Amino acid sequence: MKRIIAALVGIIIMSGTMMSTVTVGEMRFHCADDTTRINALLGAGAQSGLESPGKLMSFYAHELLGTPYVGHTLEGETEQLTINIHELDCTTFVETLVALTITTINGRRSWLDYAANLEAIRYRRGVMDGYGSRLHYISDWIVNNTARGHVREITADFPRVVYQIKTLDYMSRHRDSYPALADDTVLERIKDIEGGYRSHRYPLIKKGDLRQRNMRTAFTDGDIVCLVTKTEGLDVSHLGIIENVDGAPHLLHASSLAKKVIIDPNDLADMLQNSRTNQGVRIIRVIE
Repeated sequence: MKRIIAALVGIIIMSGTMMSTVTVGEMRFHCADDTTRINALLGAGAQSGLESPGKLMSFYAHELLGTPYVGHTLEGETEQLTINIHELDCTTFVETLVALTITTINGRRSWLDYAANLEAIRYRRGVMDGYGSRLHYISDWIVNNTARGHVREITADFPRVVYQIKTLDYMSRHRDSYPALADDTVLERIKDIEGGYRSHRYPLIKKGDLRQRNMRTAFTDGDIVCLVTKTEGLDVSHLGIIENVDGAPHLLHASSLAKKVIIDPNDLADMLQNSRTNQGVRIIRVIE
């Protein structure tokens, strides 16, 4: 990734009534076109006349179809607010959609407002403060963004739902997979966060229930889909949003297999049928 750091170090980002703690100099851009592209997307979103979060999520997802899949774009020698509209993985894709949607709902049209909203959803309590402040676990992301009024989990509203209890400690137990955890201080911070997710209880829609008609019709375009994994110590392995095609929910996502943002050709039930590690899904909805 090219790291193009803006020179206006002293500017504090404002978004409506929200102030970001990040200065422009603390951002990492993919290229000089990022801000132009974000402004264009926000302009198109405003011109669309769409007002509901779900429809805006879907609108922006369609605008990003075909965007190359690139992993680990948030990693660097220091933690910075990474703004990269040209390369997306499953998590940064969903975060991008949420930040664009919230910015539009707030009636804002500048990449600076987008950046403030991106920080607000990506980091604990909305403040970037080192690697440990990033919301690495999706359960942690859900809890924090629910508390800040950005999203709500609607999994339990579906006709068939079960609950699962799991301890989240994958990162600390796989320290070598995360370069930042070579620092003992950072590792201890991650362990402290994981401590809050011992025996964490969350709702789950089993993948076998996704074929039920009353389940299929409960999905709404733009809902965030979290694919729940059997992997020990980890809650979610992949993210995307719902795209209903001929009455069946499909996953619109940044695919590591297709190497780009796509609408999966198989519906959600068929997509997950042969997965040995997937248990089912959790569903999150952006709120106004």
